Amino acid sequence: MEDSTSGTVRYGFYGRLKAEFPSQIIVDATEVCNLACIHCAHSTFKKSEHYGGRFLAPKLNAKLVDEVAQYGQHCTQYIRYTSNGEPLIHPQIFEMLAYAVRHSGVTVTLTTNGTLLNTQRVEKLLATGVNVVDISIDAFTPETYAQIRVNGDLNITRANVLHLLRNTRQTHTKVVVSYIEQPLNAHETHAFEMFWKDNGADYVVIRRLHSNAGIISDIAESMRKANAEELRRPCLYPWERTVLNACGYISFCPDDWTHGATIIEGDYHQTTVHELWQGEFYQGLRRAHLTNDFITHPFCGHCPDWSATRWPDEGRSYANMIEEFKARE
Repeated sequence: MEDSTSGTVRYGFYGRLKAEFPSQIIVDATEVCNLACIHCAHSTFKKSEHYGGRFLAPKLNAKLVDEVAQYGQHCTQYIRYTSNGEPLIHPQIFEMLAYAVRHSGVTVTLTTNGTLLNTQRVEKLLATGVNVVDISIDAFTPETYAQIRVNGDLNITRANVLHLLRNTRQTHTKVVVSYIEQPLNAHETHAFEMFWKDNGADYVVIRRLHSNAGIISDIAESMRKANAEELRRPCLYPWERTVLNACGYISFCPDDWTHGATIIEGDYHQTTVHELWQGEFYQGLRRAHLTNDFITHPFCGHCPDWSATRWPDEGRSYANMIEEFKARE
């Protein structure tokens, strides 16, 4: 088992990080999104040759859920439907969520921009029994929202989320609102947090800005400058998570927008997460991060976002929030 120590932080499998199977499974249901957020690489991705407007096949979702049920019961904290598109655009997202809730045996979460959460979709969503709904909002005023979440309307999104909150009071579903703090909204952070706490959100997440693995060049440059005097430490992801993307491929990084730079063995029809997690590729990737030698992993070597990931000893993370929700059940 890989393990090293730097100060009070350990790098390797310990605590919630399991060598047997990932503690976090990300399902990237679709490449399609209805917004063009300025901190997100989707706008660039959509113009590239890598974009195909794909939707994950429900049979692959079922295969993944069944694998979590078999191998992940004492390892996987949650399956998270999120990543490089808006999940609610997938025409079968409610069926896929319901299958995960019924069969995985672990917590199931959905991350959405909330723009499509009308009354009918809220009803369908809650009927799935999903454990956590996380809505990315990123602004307190409509003016700031329009600048950050391009093509969106905060008045619509806010009304949708307030309606969702009213309808979850008699359910076990938790509602989280999230906010990526950045130059355009930093002056609104406190007001945002207070508003949603006062209106019944189970948790308000204030996230750190990252560069989408270097694709957002101005953010990447800023992060590299900020990290210039800091010894690079391993990114958490190779010890924490795996991604099933909309192409039907397994990847280790949710910011692999090119669907190729970090793909491990290819088509999920032909392999399993269990096999890959303990396999040669992941082992080599972890060694690269521990030794800071990325000659065979240039995607990671050029990425500045390692500094935005938190190891269990480094403070709070999304995983801590899920643990607390579970403890309240």
